[in-house]
Amino acid sequence: MRKWMILGPVMGVVAGLDAVTFYLALDYAGRFLLGYLGGYHIPKPIGDGGDPGSAGFDRPWAIPLVVCAGALVSAWLVARFAPEAEGHGTDAAIEAVHTNPRAVRARAIVVKTISSALTIGAGGSAGREGPAAQISAGIGSLLTKWLILSDDDGRILVSLGIGSGIGAIFGAPLGGAVLAASILYRRDFEYKVLIPGFITSAVAFGVFGSILGFDPLFGYVADDYRFSHPLELGWFVVLGAVAALFGYLYARIFYGTVALTERLPGGKVIKPALGGLAVGLLALLLPPVLASGYGWAHKATAADTLMQIPLWMVLILPLAKIVATSLSIGTGGSGGIFGPGVVIGAFVGAAVWRLGEVFHLPGIPDTPGVFVVVGMMACFGGVAHAPLAVMIMVAEMTGSFTVVPCALVAVGVSYLLINLTDATMYRAQRLDRESAAAERTN
Repeated sequence: MRKWMILGPVMGVVAGLDAVTFYLALDYAGRFLLGYLGGYHIPKPIGDGGDPGSAGFDRPWAIPLVVCAGALVSAWLVARFAPEAEGHGTDAAIEAVHTNPRAVRARAIVVKTISSALTIGAGGSAGREGPAAQISAGIGSLLTKWLILSDDDGRILVSLGIGSGIGAIFGAPLGGAVLAASILYRRDFEYKVLIPGFITSAVAFGVFGSILGFDPLFGYVADDYRFSHPLELGWFVVLGAVAALFGYLYARIFYGTVALTERLPGGKVIKPALGGLAVGLLALLLPPVLASGYGWAHKATAADTLMQIPLWMVLILPLAKIVATSLSIGTGGSGGIFGPGVVIGAFVGAAVWRLGEVFHLPGIPDTPGVFVVVGMMACFGGVAHAPLAVMIMVAEMTGSFTVVPCALVAVGVSYLLINLTDATMYRAQRLDRESAAAERTN
């Protein structure tokens, strides 16, 4: 513990500063590429400023071109300078923990920052957590080399980088600490990471928040919700099952796109650019597929703003966001898959609420907030095989710990159903600590 009382805060400060740097790079890229060149401002959640966004496209013809160009330049940078920066980033960080905690190159950190900012800033459907995880894990890898740490300590330090980077940029320090301990395995928990993770994530969150603010990303969504009747849990069994279905589809379509892309002709630069062009064209019909989509997910949390979105769009958005993310990142682009998973889950919850409201089904709450928040938790928590971590993170991101009784049911149902399959969003995960140790021994 004396060792991690020193290394933990050091890693936390670095992870917090890395998260600030990437956040600002992403913000400036978005303002210039989509805002100035594309003439479109995406909606933003409260934690990102609360901008309601543009009412429509000023220059619709520019949107596909901007998304394509951002993907093209991003892919060229990755192919030319750091091929390991391709994709969502979290798998690369997890793989470094399991195989070689000294493996991440310094240039990969720089390239990942720039390429992801270009991809997402230009409108590619991706999240900011994967790059934040890979960047901070990369710093942990460099520290492992510079401080000549043992392999075991290096694995802990890189894991701390993953959790603190994600926790800082999402304003979810407790969730980040638990994620660092749970994301490495599909059916196990790295207990040695947990206590140092508390220290590291708290420091990273303090650094990030002192510069960019401590407000939850989505504000306080369902903080007034109170679980009052056991029969309400029936709705969350349904929501958990639907969330599991879309989590399964997310993994299958995403990695199906990865496999198909590898078989198609064309280079590492052209294929992500074509994927970006397809996303830009899809966005002309469905603007919420652009960039992270957090602002649209925030709109779904309140009845007045959700009702302004056509019902057909709410129903189709979960699948459309899966397709857009697969085209943006599954073709070789650079960006995270956690963020889109949260948005997919948000609209799964919103769709269930809208259908219940249309047909006047019993037990539907007056506002969709609790369904949206629990949908976020259940959809990605199951398919990421990190149900507790994702549940805590979303509760912190939405200021909604009062939904936990309902979330326990929905997330549990989703996780149990996903475990009946081999679907996972993080293919670098090992089954458990025993199998990972046996692999290192061999």
